[in-house]
Amino acid sequence: MGAQQKAEELGIEFTPSEPGYLNLCIRSGNQLITSGHTSTAKGILGTNVSVDEGYEAAKDCAIKILQSVHNTHGTLDGLKVIKVLGCVYSAGDFTDQHLVINGCSDLLHEIFGKDGDGYHARSALGFAALPTGAAVEVEAIFEIQ
Repeated sequence: MGAQQKAEELGIEFTPSEPGYLNLCIRSGNQLITSGHTSTAKGILGTNVSVDEGYEAAKDCAIKILQSVHNTHGTLDGLKVIKVLGCVYSAGDFTDQHLVINGCSDLLHEIFGKDGDGYHARSALGFAALPTGAAVEVEAIFEIQ
């Protein structure tokens, strides 16, 4: 089963989107590079957002990224996840950013395969604030195979 079919079976919907102020996903050579995609969830990890809620927020970001990639490339098939950068709106003493961004990585592993095209490099960083107060923001790079 391909990545596209797997994503659809997980309930991810792909609908066309209107161009915005910035390009949400741009092709450069054989790479697809996404802008940061923010979670719908708002708040600060370690204050008023739990790790489990942050995990879901990172998963939300991954779904939005996949929709943008699909809108640019037309399918999720034939892609390899190269790099994920996860940004977590964090309290000063919060140190579980990596557990939050697992929400994104786990979904990508499920769709592209943990031992295959979904096995990616990643950074998970804490930030003093994110745009619109979003709990999580994620960007990614994919290779077109």
